Amino acid sequence: MRIVVSIGGSVLAPDLKADRVEAHAAVIDELADGGHEVAAVVGGGDVAREYIGTARDLGATEYDLDALGIDVTRLNARLLITALERSAISEPAESHEAARASLRRGEVAVMGGTVPGHTTDAVSALLAEMVEADLLVYATSVPGVFSADPNRDADAERFDRLTASELVDVISSIETSAGSNAPVDLLATKIIERSGIRTVVLDGNEPERVAAAVEGEEFDGTEVVPNE
Repeated sequence: MRIVVSIGGSVLAPDLKADRVEAHAAVIDELADGGHEVAAVVGGGDVAREYIGTARDLGATEYDLDALGIDVTRLNARLLITALERSAISEPAESHEAARASLRRGEVAVMGGTVPGHTTDAVSALLAEMVEADLLVYATSVPGVFSADPNRDADAERFDRLTASELVDVISSIETSAGSNAPVDLLATKIIERSGIRTVVLDGNEPERVAAAVEGEEFDGTEVVPNE
């Protein structure tokens, strides 16, 4: 299969410990060794948020804050590239076209953010659309998609399976709730809906769950299927 794995920065390197990065790299290496074509998109996580918070206090514009966050995602992507044992792109791709070219060369493609205004959630969905991926996996800090932000609502219920349109509706309702955080942003869900990309949202704190989802084994998360 052709797979795009979106790894949250706080999942990949919450404390910048090498063993966590190595664990995620090992899963990607395993998938590539198993014959899959793999691309990874890495987020900025808490490190990006800290930089952005300081820059905001210094008076940076929203555009500049986005650009700063992109820089951090690319640093995280470099960490992942360093840990990979398989042939990988030599440095983070700065565009979807560069990532696609890397895949065509038989490499593991790795990228962070691209342009201000697009989160790595959206970057991942666009890459999956561009390369006609068979599966898009979001390795997040929560075990799937819930009816509300589980960090704010103890009664939030997890969905085991959603259609793409249902995902859009759920994420729309979460994002309109002040202070709530959705596991995937709204732009990404709309790309998933229009493209019919089979998608999985899971807790990436244990990287092996990504491999389980790819190989059709049981995993703790939410499966998003194309609209019927």
